[in-house]
Amino acid sequence: MKKPVFRTCTACRIKQDKREFLRIAKDKDNNIYIDKTGKLDGRGAYICYNEDCLNKLIKTKKLERGFNVKISEEIYNEIRGVIIDRAR
Repeated sequence: MKKPVFRTCTACRIKQDKREFLRIAKDKDNNIYIDKTGKLDGRGAYICYNEDCLNKLIKTKKLERGFNVKISEEIYNEIRGVIIDRAR
């Protein structure tokens, strides 16, 4: 039996199994991807499937500081869409 792998939400700092989070990845060329599989290469950040966490992430700019890159509104809207789809 595999041991669960825990990660921390970048926004609210809650720890859970990594399958409970949405992973956002940055590759070597500073491109930002929504990693639904959790297996893409690159630096990753995790966020709860919760719109409040996303709003906090945008407001505090934690994701931008963590990745050291400016993140467009388009990326945030894609993340919001994935979170809303998961809630349905």
